[in-house]
Amino acid sequence: MRLACLIFERFRAKLVNGAFPYQYEALSLHDFSGFLDIQMLDAFSRAVVTADSKGAPIGSAELASLRKYVADANIRIDATLAITQNVSCIAADAVSGMVCENTGLTQPGGHCYPTRRMAACLRDGEIILRYVSYALLAGDPSVLDDRCINGLKETYLALGVPLANAIRAIEIMKIATVAIMTETNTGRKMFEGINSGSGADCKDIASEAASYFDRVITALS
Repeated sequence: MRLACLIFERFRAKLVNGAFPYQYEALSLHDFSGFLDIQMLDAFSRAVVTADSKGAPIGSAELASLRKYVADANIRIDATLAITQNVSCIAADAVSGMVCENTGLTQPGGHCYPTRRMAACLRDGEIILRYVSYALLAGDPSVLDDRCINGLKETYLALGVPLANAIRAIEIMKIATVAIMTETNTGRKMFEGINSGSGADCKDIASEAASYFDRVITALS
């Protein structure tokens, strides 16, 4: 968790120092207290827990992976910013795309009618994006699995949410997120003047982010 705090401080510095395109008021660890209290693993604690479950030392391959995690810290933070900066846009585009492919959803009797149901779709999309960003920053999916995926399918089934439509919206969010991270999108570029690299440097991290979306899709399938 100490590493998570250090990464958070670097994340906060980007916001406070104006590296983030939009100005935010200064944040403190108290503002993230709910996040930091979550019983979750990061890349380091995952390596320790896994080794301990085997009754063995941490292996050289795991140590090499941790070394890469540290080396890629700035890129990981930038990739997380790519999500947090665009949460509303990504969710709205995904729901819009899903609706365009299924126009009956917004008609009376459709699952996105009336507007409160549409609002619920947007809310769920933003929640999924938020937990994907947590997992990406930590380098481990445990918080995503525990706080987002666990029970999600059962909840949707109980509420009568069409799983195929939910999966399609998540697929669109994944595509949009990867495009923003790798700067293959046609809109505003994420990394102009705010980090030490470019979208091309985020391909590996973008692939990791995509894997977290795939976890949600698999859980709903």
